[in-house]
Amino acid sequence: MNSQTPEDNAVAIRARLRATRAALPATVRDRGALLMRARLFAWLGTARDAATKAGQPAPTCVAAFWPMADEPDLRALLTQWADGDVTVALPVIEAAAQPLAFKQWSPDIPMTPGLYDIPAPHDGAVCQPDVILVPTLGFTARGDRLGYGGGYYDRTLATLRAAGRTPITIGIAWSEGRLPADYQAAAHDQRLDAILTPDGWVPAAPGEAADAKARIPAPPARFTLR
Repeated sequence: MNSQTPEDNAVAIRARLRATRAALPATVRDRGALLMRARLFAWLGTARDAATKAGQPAPTCVAAFWPMADEPDLRALLTQWADGDVTVALPVIEAAAQPLAFKQWSPDIPMTPGLYDIPAPHDGAVCQPDVILVPTLGFTARGDRLGYGGGYYDRTLATLRAAGRTPITIGIAWSEGRLPADYQAAAHDQRLDAILTPDGWVPAAPGEAADAKARIPAPPARFTLR
């Protein structure tokens, strides 16, 4: 009988996924990040327009992340958003084993190493995000996320949801992070609204039908291919 818990199995899965993504060629990594930036740009614009037409508040604050250890690099898009009318925030670990805070970021705000040497805005104002882009190592077709084992995003999302806050949560992952259908998430794992990979949305972009076909849209004219 296999007595291993989901937490036990996750250790080996994390090691395999880290090795797989570290082996991705630079050309594959660059193209994949470009496709994800284009999809995010198009999705946020569509989501904001739809909210405005429906008479609802449009998303204005997007919490993203500074790329670490082979993660997809979204910084060009973050700069474009921050230079426009989107408030961009980055996660800050204020204390070990506590929920994250999100502080406003722009290219002119100095970054300082935080806990675990993760760069964070030095003087950014605290932001309550409408959208959270979550770094994701592994994922399922249901939106289950396998993170890095620290539990920071799970604690943060659980705290926000318990307080009645429901930001849109999007995992950012390489396509190679897809987990088998029989993967069992741990009890504390927080399911995300969607996962975005270079191959498209899983199961669908937030706000779209679950059976919507993933498409690679041509980047809008306003999107900077960089």
